[in-house]
Amino acid sequence: MSDTPRRETDAARRIRAHGLARGRGAVDIAHDIHEQCGPLFGTSRVKAHRLAHGVALSDIVAQVRALYEVDGKPVPKLGETLLSAYESGYKRPGPEYLHYLCAVYRVEPDVLGFQGPCICGRGHGTRPSVAAVPQQRTPDRHATHETDGPLVGSIMPRAQERPWVTVNDLRGPDRAEGPLSIDVGEEDIVLRRTLLQLLAGAGVAVDGQFLGAVDGLRRKMDDTLVGATVSPTMLDQWEETTYGYGQQYQATPSLRMLCDVLLDFSEVRRMCDKRQPVELQERLCRIAAQLSGLSGLIMINLGDHRLARSFFRTARTAADETGDRQLRAWVTVREALVPMYYGDPREALHLARKAQDLAGRTPGVAAAMAPAVEARALGMLAMRGRGDAAPSARRALVRGRAVFDQLSKTDTGDLVFGFTDRQMAFYEGDTFTNLGDHKHGDEVLSHALTLYAPTDRVDLTLVRLDRATCKLHAGHPDAALTAGQEAILELPPDHRSDILVHRARQIGAAVVAKHGTSPRTKEFFEALAGPWVTSPTDERSGHLWGADPPRSPERPVPPAEQV
Repeated sequence: MSDTPRRETDAARRIRAHGLARGRGAVDIAHDIHEQCGPLFGTSRVKAHRLAHGVALSDIVAQVRALYEVDGKPVPKLGETLLSAYESGYKRPGPEYLHYLCAVYRVEPDVLGFQGPCICGRGHGTRPSVAAVPQQRTPDRHATHETDGPLVGSIMPRAQERPWVTVNDLRGPDRAEGPLSIDVGEEDIVLRRTLLQLLAGAGVAVDGQFLGAVDGLRRKMDDTLVGATVSPTMLDQWEETTYGYGQQYQATPSLRMLCDVLLDFSEVRRMCDKRQPVELQERLCRIAAQLSGLSGLIMINLGDHRLARSFFRTARTAADETGDRQLRAWVTVREALVPMYYGDPREALHLARKAQDLAGRTPGVAAAMAPAVEARALGMLAMRGRGDAAPSARRALVRGRAVFDQLSKTDTGDLVFGFTDRQMAFYEGDTFTNLGDHKHGDEVLSHALTLYAPTDRVDLTLVRLDRATCKLHAGHPDAALTAGQEAILELPPDHRSDILVHRARQIGAAVVAKHGTSPRTKEFFEALAGPWVTSPTDERSGHLWGADPPRSPERPVPPAEQV
């Protein structure tokens, strides 16, 4: 047969169409889908029933909720993610949810692949389906069949017509003995093309197609967070690769790093596209959570806080599958950096405290980092006039330092998946700077500079920009502008990511707010107005996301906007 389907949904759609044409009911079609797609795609019985009805996960969720409303019960928490887990076999529905699924599909639990009777103690009214070969009809009329679902316009089958497809038909002549391959997606093509352009030294504009591919890949991971049969050796290699990115994170230009990480992320997603043994599920989900969290960090650097949040949401989904509270805490505290740099410090404070709750009393990376992030957020709030924030920030630093001193060398040796001594010093210095203690802050930041390697470009530049802020607090605005400008312009162009330019512009805005505009501030903003190839641009205004243009003297920056 030509045009052989290579995806589960395509195969199920054609089986359903063929069954409807033969007058078969939804139960029989579901049986056909399970029999033919199960060996190839791991299609479960309960998923086969949904595919037999030709509806999406959201449709089943809506039907279950409607049944709850009819029964006068509160709206259930059943969502697409949980229903997908039932269909993938990772979770079993509880007695009540199973009852309502049986009611939606009008079958008994064993037909959906779940053993045991339904709690209602009654049958769910499965109506007999029409035989595979219906009775003779008038050729010019189409009958409406009395089945367990409306079948409109059924067609008389041809005599001796063979079944639609077999397992070997789906595999094709060259794949009779091997597993079905999964085609490389459009996202991979876009990422590989971008990576090749970067390697060739060509300027790359982060346009809508690239960002669409990035988000499309993340969405696919959301859709396919199910198991894949992989070997422990393969997972060992992926874990080594993932931790290797932690060492390369700040030494590699953000856009180049994003391409590398997402290409591996795509491979992991493809491994997740099939079932896997339970003992390997946790490790694969852990890798997915770490790669997605790392992608979120890179998107922070690139200035796209929307995609950064989306990647952290995907990371939470994967981390939840592992049941590891420390991993979930790491994802949450890293997510707090999004509002820290591009949003409201109150949200960063909330996420930091949530991460501490998840981390518990066990000393770990998140348990040490979360109080430090809390202190930075409180320092920003103190700078905005919140009176009780300053003492709380200092107490948070003490808590963070106490936990940090208990970490192992492994935990303090990685800038991404760990929390290093140079990061701790940076967070302390940043907090003191925001609290107005510029002398103490500058001392701690100067010490942090001696700990960072020259290749740790992101944090190293942020430390230099914080020291420029200290100069501003000390009453030297021109020195602050000079230090901030040098910190950006001394970076190679492909390392001038949006988070750094955004922070430098904030220093310029603070100078304008305190001292007004001058030829020096104009020169400063003009120096930072160059085309940063690693930063997305707003098509409507042409400005960098998160980096406002310099304000005129008539519009000084209000204190609430100073970060």
